[in-house]
Amino acid sequence: MSVKKIKTRIMAFGTFDGLHRGHLNFFQQARNLAKLPFLIVSIARNKNILKIKGQYPVLSLKKRLLLLKKSSLVDKVVISGLKNHIPHIVKERPDVIALGYDQKNYVKNLKKDLKAHGLNVKIVRLRPYKEKIYKNHLLKKNPRHHSSLL
Repeated sequence: MSVKKIKTRIMAFGTFDGLHRGHLNFFQQARNLAKLPFLIVSIARNKNILKIKGQYPVLSLKKRLLLLKKSSLVDKVVISGLKNHIPHIVKERPDVIALGYDQKNYVKNLKKDLKAHGLNVKIVRLRPYKEKIYKNHLLKKNPRHHSSLL
């Protein structure tokens, strides 16, 4: 009888308006949280990005989705909830949620809200990767560090 290896489901969130080295480092840090990781990336909807950042992303949701699906570091891509972020997280049943160093929205009662839905999840905040360079709004000012094809 063989023992089936169970992968740790890790969930991360973001806009991903193009992929840069900071995003790739973010995905790698998330994967490093488990011996056998399964990384699920939730991509933000345009309406929610406008609400949080005050502007729409440059790339369409479809293009951002395709970029993430091409990344070898990402195992599954899902689209975030439109009005409520909890149901799509509960549906994926992550063991770990990996938050970026600067992600502040929707996280205040996240652990408690998920627990109320029967999901006991570990929440980890990841370290920044050269945050003075690899932030999308900064990269738009200095495009030599940015590539939507990374």
